[in-house]
Amino acid sequence: MQIQYVIRRGEYYDSVTLMQIAQTLIGAKAVDDAAVVMATEANKAILRDAGLLVPLLRDAGPGDLVIVVKASTEDKAHQALELAQAHLAEKPTSTAPSAQDRPRTIHSAKGSNPKANVAVISVAGAHAAAEAWEALRAGLHVFLFSDNVSVEAEVSLKEYAVAHDLLMMGPGCGTAIINGVGLGFANAVPRGPVGIVTAAGTGLQEITSLLARRDVGISQAIGTGGRDLSDSVGGIITLQSVAALQADPATRALIIVSKPPSPAVAQRVLSQVGHSTKPTVVCFLGSDSAAASAVGAIPARTLQEAAYLAAAEVEGYEGASADEAIERETVDLRKQSARLRSRLVAGQQYPRGLFSGGTLASEALVIWRSMVDGVRSNVSLDPGWRVDGLARCKGNCAWDLGAEELTIGRLHPMIDSSLRTRRLIEEASDPTVAAIVLDVVLGHGAHPDPASELAPAVALARETALARSRELLFLASVTGTEADPQIRSRQVEELTRAGVIVCASNAAAARLAGLIIRPRRA
Repeated sequence: MQIQYVIRRGEYYDSVTLMQIAQTLIGAKAVDDAAVVMATEANKAILRDAGLLVPLLRDAGPGDLVIVVKASTEDKAHQALELAQAHLAEKPTSTAPSAQDRPRTIHSAKGSNPKANVAVISVAGAHAAAEAWEALRAGLHVFLFSDNVSVEAEVSLKEYAVAHDLLMMGPGCGTAIINGVGLGFANAVPRGPVGIVTAAGTGLQEITSLLARRDVGISQAIGTGGRDLSDSVGGIITLQSVAALQADPATRALIIVSKPPSPAVAQRVLSQVGHSTKPTVVCFLGSDSAAASAVGAIPARTLQEAAYLAAAEVEGYEGASADEAIERETVDLRKQSARLRSRLVAGQQYPRGLFSGGTLASEALVIWRSMVDGVRSNVSLDPGWRVDGLARCKGNCAWDLGAEELTIGRLHPMIDSSLRTRRLIEEASDPTVAAIVLDVVLGHGAHPDPASELAPAVALARETALARSRELLFLASVTGTEADPQIRSRQVEELTRAGVIVCASNAAAARLAGLIIRPRRA
């Protein structure tokens, strides 16, 4: 195999373009592997692990584009490099007759559509705050999908928004559903009486999807951005949003969701909860439930439990209670775990979670901490167990592959599965791994067919393990609905054909993995 490369200094391209070119190269005859990425430290670490980081690439910086190809011969590698550069040279075309008249700034877009009142911003993090300021000053609510925005800029934007009665969602806001319109990675779910405020994009998706499967809809689902409940931000948008839903007559029950918040900020939010008689489910993943109970809120330990508890508060709901539903499910998971455990060989003893959603990784971490002995993770709050998102796994691990530091210069893993499929193959080579847990998150804006990329990687990993006289278990959840563009049942079917055991929720998949690993303690 021959490795050839090109460094294009100071050339920036968007992640979608680079992903499409890389996929074209990998599909070319005689090409074994390829990468077309901005030379961020995270991307260079990925190249290193894939055996593609030749010495001269180490000096490339985050503003440089690198193209690396591994092919059967030197000529084939050169041809692939030429193909990539030809694609980069192509100018985008449009068949729309008015393409040249499309607005190029928020100000001009607002002028061409005066009734618009929300700006959706997804640009490189270095430019995101400036665009958000332009939108707010134009009187627009903001959905800021971009991450890598400074905390200082976030606080200033949010304080200005609240002072001018505007909603500033983000930065790093993955999902929201406002007046029935999905923003970011939103799922197709029905309207209804449950309002949600969450600092977690995939957490919002998981809860709204689980509610939809219980025939319960939502009034509004407001994303605040992952740092909103930190000490430095102070819960500015969470407090504004909770108060708005408490005053909204269409909202009959509330859910508030976050990874573990600052204790001081959590207390401020709970104090606001106490100002209303509307039933409010609070899911601060990994936090003590006593404070929520003290203000009359309904504490939930997991996203699954939060959805089930909120459903039970809806007038006319006739399904099982949260405790009953989860207990019945756990009984079934125990039986299933015994069958699956019998397929393992001596030495297979660890679960590895490869998640695209940070909140889903945190939910698995909460569940596993009560079931197994110590879990390493890049979302762990315990310094003793927190590890870098690019470190190789040892023992029990849960990774958030969509973490901010891993998405600089590359697409989120809900759009591009390449980082996760590479890690999946790496984990399959470790003889101590018993089960790999995946989240597959559907919705508008997500990969149009994620199972089509994950299923072949799973099949290859299982074949690799079987060739070494062991079986590797794959467990997954599929967050979404039948109304999503990807159609949940089709994704489940394709994954199942590849040998994946698909569970009803992310919590169920994590619980099943824990039961397989530590049957007596679960």
